[in-house]
Amino acid sequence: MLIILILIIFFHVAAAVLLFVATIHNAWWIVSPAGKEVIYSDLWYSCNSTCYPVENSHTASAAYLQVVQATMILATILCCISFFVFILQLFKLQQGERFVFTAIIQLLACLCVMIAASIYTDQKNSFHTAGLQEGSYGSSYILAWVSFPMTLISGCLYLILRKRK
Repeated sequence: MLIILILIIFFHVAAAVLLFVATIHNAWWIVSPAGKEVIYSDLWYSCNSTCYPVENSHTASAAYLQVVQATMILATILCCISFFVFILQLFKLQQGERFVFTAIIQLLACLCVMIAASIYTDQKNSFHTAGLQEGSYGSSYILAWVSFPMTLISGCLYLILRKRK
């Protein structure tokens, strides 16, 4: 049982790290024009040799981008909270009880990641200026989609997991 517990903790921490990296790292969108410097764009900045804020990110026309920013931050926070709740429940629950509260929080984090990545997928062209639209998805975008099934599996594991001897 100790090995299963260690693997579940490792899996949860890996999902949290992926969420942190996907939220913070500046590689959601990559544009590599011929003969020019590669431009990396994330949810807040576009960077080549210098970084500048995403145009009009504070206006109502960028509401989709603001939703993606908020849900990715919320997913990261919920994932961290569910880990701390899991640790608390690990020592407070009686044997045979399930980690339902931890699972609910983790599944909410999963839902937030799915919403953020789905909106970014659908609205990617409205986030970028005309010069940045001809690009491809970056590693942070892929990490966001990888963290979705990881948080989903982690949440389901907490629903199934019982505290045994």
